[in-house]
Amino acid sequence: MMVPAALLLLGALAAVLAPRLLARTDWQDREPVVALWVWQCVVVAVLLCCALSMTLSAAAAWQAVRGHVFAPAPHAVVQAYAPASGPWAAATAVTLALGGMWSATMLAREISRARTRRRRRRAELLDRAPLLPGEEPGGERLVVLEGERPDAWWLPGAAPQLVITTAALRRLKGQQLDAVLAHEQGHARARHDWLLHSSAALATGFPQVPVFAAFRDEMHRLVELAADDMASRRFGRLTIALALVELNEDSGVFGPCPTPQAHVPQRVHRLLAPTDRLPPVRRLKLTAAAALVPVIPLLVAFGPGLRALG
Repeated sequence: MMVPAALLLLGALAAVLAPRLLARTDWQDREPVVALWVWQCVVVAVLLCCALSMTLSAAAAWQAVRGHVFAPAPHAVVQAYAPASGPWAAATAVTLALGGMWSATMLAREISRARTRRRRRRAELLDRAPLLPGEEPGGERLVVLEGERPDAWWLPGAAPQLVITTAALRRLKGQQLDAVLAHEQGHARARHDWLLHSSAALATGFPQVPVFAAFRDEMHRLVELAADDMASRRFGRLTIALALVELNEDSGVFGPCPTPQAHVPQRVHRLLAPTDRLPPVRRLKLTAAAALVPVIPLLVAFGPGLRALG
């Protein structure tokens, strides 16, 4: 009972405390790529706690599972865990298994909905911008749409497409268009869509778990900052900031009333008043420390066995 309970307690503490601790940091906006990595490692650690606790609880509850889990282990290791069957073990294993199945269902639903949206948007694009004679479908291509609203977006998928409206082409000057394209291509290269799908699935499936809700919110914010940085390294911060202003000037995001794109003014301010990046040594330390976070559940789970072997 001790190891599965310890894993559940560790996962619960991480789920509650990690968002609060990360919210107090002042470096995430300066290093969004590192922040993305840290959040992923924390979420993986919480999921590992649940998965390992489920496995050990199932081993304690059912002889068949125990035989598979401890089949290659020496007798001393089996004795170190001393699985004792009981209603708590079966209930814990079943509850966590149902939670895992629910998570998989939410992820599958999120991916299915995303694919449906992409198919619908691709059909709309094909209707508004049909293929030219001799042009083959598929492959990466730029689609220009007639539109009075300046906008640009990347449509992910097996054949990603970059879409931009004629109003955006009229608004963007000089290298601003290249900066916007670099921003959207940064999303595609880093596969930010998968991060958004995963975080949305966890937050939808378990809305009361603080780390999953914070993970979803931070992913939406940090992927935009990371893409801004990718574009600014090629074309400069001022260029991408002006492009953001041109694309969003008429949408009301710079007014006093909150809008769904309320993060745009913060992004512009960050680009126009940049702070120094963290020193390389500190970035390396943060990356290494985050990579060690998922190791903690493994140490808790395998600790008794390792001590028995020692």
